[in-house]
Amino acid sequence: MAKTHEEGAGAEAEEVNEHPIEEVRNTVPTTDDPSEPCLTFRTWVLGMSSCVLLSFVNEFFNYRSSQLSIGTVLVQIASLPIGRLMASTLPGRPVRVPLIAWSFSLNPGPFSLKEHCLITIFAGAGCSGVYALNIVAIVKVFYRRQINPYAAMLLAQTTQLLGYGWAGLFRKFLVDSAYMWWPINLVQVTLLRDSVTAQQIGSGLRGLGIGSFGLDWNTVAGFLGNPLVSPAFTVVNVMAGFALTTYVALPLLYWTDTYNARRFPLISPHVYDDAGRPYDTGRVLNRDTFTLNLVGYDAYSRINVSVLFAVNYGIGFASLMSTLSHVALYHGREVWDGLCRKRQHQKTDVDDVHTRIMRRNYKPVPQWWFHLMLAVVLALSLFTCEGFGQQLQLPYWGLLLACAIAFAFTLPVGVIFATTNMQPGLNIVTELIIGYLYPGKPLANVVFKTYGFISMGQALAFLADLKLGHYMKIPPRSMFFAQLAGTLTASTVHFATAWWLLTTVKDICDVGRLPAGSPWTCPGDDVFYNASIIWGVVGPLRMFGSLGNYWQMNYLFLVGLLAPLPVWLLQRAYPTNRVLAGVNLPLVFAGASGLLPARSVNFIMWGLLGFIFNHVVYRRYKAWWMRHNYVLAAGLDAGVAFMGVLTFVALGYFDVYGPQWWGSVADDRCDLAACPTAPGVVAKGCPVVAAE
Repeated sequence: MAKTHEEGAGAEAEEVNEHPIEEVRNTVPTTDDPSEPCLTFRTWVLGMSSCVLLSFVNEFFNYRSSQLSIGTVLVQIASLPIGRLMASTLPGRPVRVPLIAWSFSLNPGPFSLKEHCLITIFAGAGCSGVYALNIVAIVKVFYRRQINPYAAMLLAQTTQLLGYGWAGLFRKFLVDSAYMWWPINLVQVTLLRDSVTAQQIGSGLRGLGIGSFGLDWNTVAGFLGNPLVSPAFTVVNVMAGFALTTYVALPLLYWTDTYNARRFPLISPHVYDDAGRPYDTGRVLNRDTFTLNLVGYDAYSRINVSVLFAVNYGIGFASLMSTLSHVALYHGREVWDGLCRKRQHQKTDVDDVHTRIMRRNYKPVPQWWFHLMLAVVLALSLFTCEGFGQQLQLPYWGLLLACAIAFAFTLPVGVIFATTNMQPGLNIVTELIIGYLYPGKPLANVVFKTYGFISMGQALAFLADLKLGHYMKIPPRSMFFAQLAGTLTASTVHFATAWWLLTTVKDICDVGRLPAGSPWTCPGDDVFYNASIIWGVVGPLRMFGSLGNYWQMNYLFLVGLLAPLPVWLLQRAYPTNRVLAGVNLPLVFAGASGLLPARSVNFIMWGLLGFIFNHVVYRRYKAWWMRHNYVLAAGLDAGVAFMGVLTFVALGYFDVYGPQWWGSVADDRCDLAACPTAPGVVAKGCPVVAAE
C-alpha cells in the first residue's frame, strides 16, 4: 500500500544522516518531497532550449581561432528567473493530448529545485561536445576525402550513446555506493623586432610568451576554461607545470638542439620531414586504400615534430601513470575500504540515508533498459564501422576491442573519479594500442580512440549526473529520459552545426588559403589531424618505438609512476608545511602538457585572473566573491558567446571581418617566432641562418 504524503514526510523526519563521507554529510540534505514537480513542461522547454543553444554555440566556436566553451553555470543562473516567470504566468489548467487519454499541465505549481536540476542536466549534454566530429573535420578538410553524412551522423550518435551501457552495468557500485561520493557534484601580445630569438621569447602565440598579455576574454577562457571557477589550488599547480615546461625544459631542449629541435618551430602542433619542411602525407599514403605506403615512407623521411609536441606526448605518458600512483598513495585506503565493503554487502555501504530515500520514494530504472541501450548502440556501432564501404577503416574486431577497453577501465577509473575528482585520460593508451595492432590506418586509429576513450568518458559523465540526481532526489526514470533526450539532441545539433560550417565556410581550417583576419583556423582539429598522422599513418613503432626518433619518451611512463612517491613521503615527514601540502603532481603534469592548441598567452592570462579572483579576492573580499564571482564568470562567457555568434551572422558569414587594426587581430606580430633557427633550413617568410 502506498504511503500518504504525511506518512512519507514523517518517515523522512526520522532519518539520521549517517553517511560515511563527511563532505556529503555537510552538504547534501537528507529530506525529500516526492510530490515536487520534476520532468514538467517547463523542464522540457527550458532544458531542450538550453541543450540546443549550448550545443550550437560550443560547436560553432570550436572551429575558431579563439575558442570558447560555455558551461552549465550560465544556464543555472538564467533558468531560475525564467522558470519562476513561467510559473507565475502560464495557465495551470490541464492540456489534453488528442487521440490519447493523456494530459499534462503547463504550470504544475512553483518552479522547483528538481526542475532546475534537470534543466542543468539537459544543458550539460549540450556543452559536453562530440569528440567524433574531429574525425569528420580531418577527413573532409585535411585529408580532403569524402565521408558519407549518414556514416558521420551515426558515428557521432553511437560514440556518445555507447557510454549508457557501461553506466548501466556499473551504476550499482558507482552510484548507489555511499563511498563513491563524486566530489565534482559538490561544487557545481609584445614588442616588434627583426629577431627570431627575441620573438620566440616574447610571442604569446608562437613562443614562450614572456611579457605577453591579452585583453580579450576569449584569450583568457577559450582553451583552459573559465579561471573564475577554478580553485586557487588548481591554478597554482597547473601554472607551476606550465612554467616548468615552458620556461625550463623547453628552452633547454630547444637551444641544445635536442631531437634536432632548431630545424623546426619552437612551438608547433604540426609534423615535419627531416629537412624541416611540412610533412607531405601524400608521399606516404596510398590514395586508393588510404593506408601507409611503406615504400614511399622509406624513400621519404621519418616523422618529426617540434620539441614541445614531443615533450607533450612524453608528459602525457607521465600524467596517466602519475594519476594512478597518486591515487594509490593518497586514496588507496579509501578505495580499498570501499571495495571491501561492497564485496561484503555491508548495510552502511549500500543503504545510506540518500539511498533509502530514493528506494522508498521512487521506482528505479530497470536494468534491462541499459542492457537494451547497450545492445542497440553496439549493433549500430558495428554497422557504422563495417557499413558504408568501410570508410572508417576500423574492422569489427577493432570496435569490439575498443569496447572491451572501455568496459575494463570504466569501473577502476570511475572509482578514481568518484573518490578523488581526477579522471585519467585514455586517449594516448588507445592510440598506442591500435597504432601497434593496426598501423598505417589513420581513420581506424582515431575511430578506435573515440569508441574506446569517449564512450568511457560519456559513461562517467552519465554516472556523475546519476549521482547528482541521487543527491537531489530526482526520480531515476525522469533522470534517464532527460539524459537520453539531452544526449540525442546535443549530438544532432553538434553534428548539424559542424556539417553546416564544414560545407559552407570557404577554406575553413586551411590557414594557407583563408583570407587575412579569418577566425576559422580550427586549432583543435589541427592538433587532432597531426595526431592522426603520428599514431595512425606512421604509427607508434615509427614514432616512439625502435624505428622512431622519440623512443626515449617511453621512460616518462616510469617517471610518472614514481614521481608522486617522494612528494608523498615529504608531505608525511613535514605535515605542517603548507607549500608541500599543496603540491599535486597530476595537476602539475596537466599544466606541463597543456600547450597546444592553447598557447602561452592563454595560460598566462588564465593563471593571472584565476589567482587574483580565487586567492586575492577570495581571501580579502570573501562576501563579494561569494555573491558575485560565479555570476561574473557566467556573464563574461555569455557576453563573448552572444557577440561571437552575432558578429558571424551579421558580418563573418559574408566574409566581412571588420576593420583591420592591431586590437582586432588575434596576432602578436611576432611572425618570426615560428621560424626554425638551425643553419641552412629554408622556411617561407623566415631568414636563413648561415652555417657556423
